[in-house]
Amino acid sequence: MQEIDLFADEKTQLLAEAEQLRAEIRHHEYLYYVLDTPEITDSEYDRLMLRLREIENSYPDSIPADSPTQRVGGRVDSQFTEVKHMAQMLSLSNAFSLEELKAFDERVKSGLPAGSAVEYVMEPKIDGLACSLIYENGKLVRAATRGDGVVGENVTANVRTIRTIPLTLKVPEGEAVPELLDVRGEVYMPRQAFMRLNTARAERGESEFANPRNAAAGSLRQLDPQVTAQRALSFFAYYIVGENEQPRHSDSLALLNKYGFKVSESYKVVPDIAGAWEWIEDFNAQRQNLPYDTDGAVLKVNKVSQQHMLGATGKDPRWAIAFKYPPEQAETTLEDIDWSVGRTGVLTPTAVLTPVRLSGSVVSRATLHNEDFIRAKDICIGDRVVINKAGEIIPEVLRVVLEKRSPEAKPVEIPTTCPECGWQVERKGTEAAIRCSNPHCPALGREGLIHFASREAMNIEGCGPSVINALLDANLVRDAADLYSLTKEQIMSLDRMGEKSADNLLAALQASKENELDKLLFALGIRHVGAKVARTLALRYGDVEHLLAATQEDLAAIRDIGPKIAESAVTWLSVPSNRDLLERLAAAGLKMSFTAPETSEANPFFGKTLVFTGTLPTLGRAEAKTMAQDVGAKVSGSVSKKTDYVVAGEEAGSKLDKANALGVKVIDEATFLAMLKGEAEK
Repeated sequence: MQEIDLFADEKTQLLAEAEQLRAEIRHHEYLYYVLDTPEITDSEYDRLMLRLREIENSYPDSIPADSPTQRVGGRVDSQFTEVKHMAQMLSLSNAFSLEELKAFDERVKSGLPAGSAVEYVMEPKIDGLACSLIYENGKLVRAATRGDGVVGENVTANVRTIRTIPLTLKVPEGEAVPELLDVRGEVYMPRQAFMRLNTARAERGESEFANPRNAAAGSLRQLDPQVTAQRALSFFAYYIVGENEQPRHSDSLALLNKYGFKVSESYKVVPDIAGAWEWIEDFNAQRQNLPYDTDGAVLKVNKVSQQHMLGATGKDPRWAIAFKYPPEQAETTLEDIDWSVGRTGVLTPTAVLTPVRLSGSVVSRATLHNEDFIRAKDICIGDRVVINKAGEIIPEVLRVVLEKRSPEAKPVEIPTTCPECGWQVERKGTEAAIRCSNPHCPALGREGLIHFASREAMNIEGCGPSVINALLDANLVRDAADLYSLTKEQIMSLDRMGEKSADNLLAALQASKENELDKLLFALGIRHVGAKVARTLALRYGDVEHLLAATQEDLAAIRDIGPKIAESAVTWLSVPSNRDLLERLAAAGLKMSFTAPETSEANPFFGKTLVFTGTLPTLGRAEAKTMAQDVGAKVSGSVSKKTDYVVAGEEAGSKLDKANALGVKVIDEATFLAMLKGEAEK
């Protein structure tokens, strides 16, 4: 990020600051919208955006077309079919004070005929993911996320699993069924469902979601609808687009409720902006008791005719605004810092706090991320600190109350030795993390076993963190190979492990032996070797014997590997104890090879270019793409004259139309699978 020249004129300084803000906001939008791994709170993001808008409003002629303020939403996830919305999905501008709401009210009135009375509909601002639902003749035919506001992601298969969304409109007998209905609303995850999901993920050794909105976004973007169905998502409808909208927005909400949609029970029509503010204050006192997260309130002009007169700016409507509540904060004392060791040896600090009530629960611990975070915040043991909950769930330390610093406050001593094993810790290069240097640290063994058994790795059901800890405490296992020598009697000796649980665990261990080599390589926890790299290595070498014979130069020459991953993999594979582990796993009956699909020219797809579009009946997009590439096909995201096959599912859309126009051969999933096996002609 470039430095701001303090000696430049004011305009130059501000424009340079604006460019820095755009880069920072784009970074956080990518983390949030594409990766679903936010690093900052909503309030911090809002402050960045507010400052950028202030600068751009001063120099409107210098606003670039790609500024974050000039678009509605984030990028479209390329794993899903692109869908063009029937009408643009607009975002809402934000207000943070009564004065800003009054200014909004004045803008509304100035855009209407003189003397017009304006009433507002007040609704909770649900902390979820905006979604458009299209119904044809009363049947749900398409669901799409906002995307960039014009084009979104087709998530129909996943949305159909949400029980609060009617698959068929509940139209009263005798009333006409709308030919076309575009319903807008919010997909969200209730708090209890969120807590259950994170508990289950922790048990499986998987990373936990930061907050319910993050969990909802990740669940809606699952490639397997069955996974989405298990996530207990819900939906609030809040708007009708087009010819079916009613004279008043409140009438539209009533119609949606009548059609079988869940509509917020908290909405209310108020006569003016004073009534809106009263509702906002009352709702703030109640919202912590709701079963879902909210981060504000939404004001909408009630009369639809007035909405049409006011129109939109191009990126947000002039007749609606979101009021954002400031995050609830609390002040407490930081009593101590605990350092824990993860499976890669990283030491993570956690603040031990004097318990304090915050956002409806008692908080006694908060994350401190790493050494750089502690230094940047100037944190000392014994400090008074201000905390809040990121997304109203994850406690975090915002700042130190320096004016209240006690003379007895002690600077934080960064560990020089591992709290688990006593070995020296190290910090390499520009990494923020400090790591234990002991390859046999007990913490690495525990976290490594949890990862080995996790769903994404060997998928040993019933072997979550609590079972792994119990096995270690009982000295029944030391490493992954020991899992496969467990007996029924040993498992039953653990607390809360009866005969049925023991049988289930043994069955899961036996089933895991059939996993292909790529799953095993990922499960071993080799640094920098994720699932994709593990599959690449398995495809390239076929079995462990050939992989062990590969040099660092050999691995680095493979596409998508590179020198850093190659060094890490070869270093791990060269350690005698790791080789011994592989031998013991092989002796236990685990598969040490990879059965690659036939990629000879005899396969109908060898050397051909395929495009996948629509929702396939049984295959996820990523899975189908991998299957095609495994037999030597090329997979493209767009249809052209060079495309050989288009594999089309439900809601195929424009790619199917283009394929038909160009005369490209179109096949369905069944034909695709048959051709993979050589059971169909070209």
